[in-house]
Amino acid sequence: MITDEKQITIRDEEGNEHLMEILFTYEHEERGKKYVFLYTKENPEDVIAMEYNDNGELFEIESDEEYEEVEEVFNAFMDEQENAK
Repeated sequence: MITDEKQITIRDEEGNEHLMEILFTYEHEERGKKYVFLYTKENPEDVIAMEYNDNGELFEIESDEEYEEVEEVFNAFMDEQENAK
């Protein structure tokens, strides 16, 4: 459930809800998939990436190829942030 433009509530396997901050989103146009990078205010260094669809549903990234690509996008984003300081 999206609570505002920068936050989303996700539910883990045990049914616990977690309020997550949206760091940024990324779309792979050729593959037609969208990804979101999330973290909690308590642990901002622990960023997770998930796939999402137009209905706002989240999915785990299952393909190693996709995960590696998403990791590269995240690293490039972090490098940009570091260079902007």
